[in-house]
Amino acid sequence: MKLSFEYGHGMMDANLPDNTDVFITGETVKDPACIPEDQLVEKTLESIRNPIGMEPLTKLAKKGSKVTIIFPDRVKGGEQPTAHRKISIKLILQELYSVGVEKKDILLICSNGLHRKNTEKEIRGVLGNEIFNEFWYTHQIINHDSEDYEHLVDLGVTDRGDPVIMNKYVYDSDVAILIGHTQGNPYGGYSGGYKHCATGITHWRSIASHHVPEVMHRKDFVPVSGHSMMRTKFDEIGQHMEKCMGKKFFCCDAVLDTKSRQIEINSGYAKEMQSISWKTADKRTYVPFAEKKYDVLVFGMPQFFHYGDGMGTNPIMLMQALSAQVIRFKRIMSDNCVIICSSVCNGYFHDELWPYLREMYEMFQKDGMNTLPDMNRLGEYFATNEEYIRKYRYTNAFHPFHGFSMISCGHLAEQNTSAIYLVGAEQPGFARGMGLKTRASFEEALEDAKKKFVGPNPNILALPMTYKLASVHLTMKDEVYHG
Repeated sequence: MKLSFEYGHGMMDANLPDNTDVFITGETVKDPACIPEDQLVEKTLESIRNPIGMEPLTKLAKKGSKVTIIFPDRVKGGEQPTAHRKISIKLILQELYSVGVEKKDILLICSNGLHRKNTEKEIRGVLGNEIFNEFWYTHQIINHDSEDYEHLVDLGVTDRGDPVIMNKYVYDSDVAILIGHTQGNPYGGYSGGYKHCATGITHWRSIASHHVPEVMHRKDFVPVSGHSMMRTKFDEIGQHMEKCMGKKFFCCDAVLDTKSRQIEINSGYAKEMQSISWKTADKRTYVPFAEKKYDVLVFGMPQFFHYGDGMGTNPIMLMQALSAQVIRFKRIMSDNCVIICSSVCNGYFHDELWPYLREMYEMFQKDGMNTLPDMNRLGEYFATNEEYIRKYRYTNAFHPFHGFSMISCGHLAEQNTSAIYLVGAEQPGFARGMGLKTRASFEEALEDAKKKFVGPNPNILALPMTYKLASVHLTMKDEVYHG
């Protein structure tokens, strides 16, 4: 069986056994039907006007109300003309204006968290020309800045003791609106809901309470679920924000399909609305597909995806990307499962985007660093590095602590596989420095895995387009997941 897998800026061919199973997201098992485009405005407005567990915006806001609208960065959701952000924000603005809220009292905030600040071009792409032109030139669209201490507020700690430091513009507003996406995410099951505020408008010390080994290496984190300690912490942090603010977030979340089209839209109080969104999202995301456990997973990695150009070549980001698939697919993996993945692995770190990861990688090669969790003790050293912080604030780089989320996640691939083969690496030493095996081709890697790990007749699952489509969480065919 000849298949092609993502590889750098192109594709790499593989000749796999004829009994290889193939899964392509949204094709092998169809998504639930999305809302027809000509009904999106109607369905979104219906949701906004009938929120779950709280009053509608027309009762929450009035003339003189200060309003913040918090929207996800380019990493989340689609950018098509009918994308959820574009439709929902436009309708929300109409609702606000209808009760006398003035344009000057509205602030749009990109909830980039520790992600890099989105550029003017990217924000235009996310919001669309109409909203962008209405608010950009009056300086009413900003990126969250987790190092801008004049515009952060310390809310103490949750009952569990996790620090909560949040965006002060949001805290001070009369109405805080979260535009979210309920889409499969290895970190806590889904984006949206309280995950949005707990990661998007906070500080690295808040994020260090959950994006770390003591949370991500718990047994409840792999395979992915909505019951993990990480998800629990998201909810606790979001609810602590609401308690301290004295108001609920008004959430407007869309359940999205493989192509980021809206399947369902729910609005209201996250504590009640989140679980309702998950019921529909579970049908699309937790796919009962496998009739047997797989010994080999095969997929390919492009150079540019998700977090940015270089994710598929930077060795630390590459490990996170591998581990994300393990978190999603663990339910269908055999105990001795092997991953075979193509990557050009050419030494391109993209230092402008991740200025600290080259230093992290080099430190991992020394000083008794045997596994990625050994790096975690250096989290505060990197997170407080003034030059890296300046690059986060002023050059659209990722925040240095973000790297420790990647490192914590990256270890999970090693924990949950017998071996990981990277094929086609142009500078294979970078892959070997992360504990990966390297071979020139898929065929060579498979032959080696047969001899050493999986035997002569392994069950193989090929996953073309793994990083090009919004992924799902695969389960066994007789396993129905109830999130």
